[in-house]
Amino acid sequence: MRRLISFIVTHSVALAIGFALGIYFLPILTAPSSPNAAMLEEKAQSALFTAELTRDLRGSDFLHWGEGTISISAREIVHEGKLAPGPDYFVYLTREFVEHEDEFEPIKAQAQRIGAVKTFGGFLLSVPDGVDVSEFNTVVVWCESFGEFITAAKYR
Repeated sequence: MRRLISFIVTHSVALAIGFALGIYFLPILTAPSSPNAAMLEEKAQSALFTAELTRDLRGSDFLHWGEGTISISAREIVHEGKLAPGPDYFVYLTREFVEHEDEFEPIKAQAQRIGAVKTFGGFLLSVPDGVDVSEFNTVVVWCESFGEFITAAKYR
């Protein structure tokens, strides 16, 4: 009986660890190549606004972070830097700076969803038609699957 309990416990722990590692590594393994750095730099030159992403935000930790430069133009949002890998990331624009999920969740319904982030070494997203980026002041990267704040930067 003791052997059966030991078997169940050890295999359950191994299964849980394997599942957690799969959730973490799957986005890394399936991510497309990041855009070319020269192309991102060229696109960033037409920016109306720029901001810096840092790891020292209240909602950032060793699994949820971003660093680098965000450049916002009327038609595109360019990120030159790195994001912690993860599933189901989206970029939002907000009218107030947030640095944690407990600040973002109450205003998420009023935030403007821009698009999905599929790469972790820089990205380029088109701003949807009808969105005026000057009506907002903050870019937020959010994990939809887990309701986790990744990073944010105030650009005006």
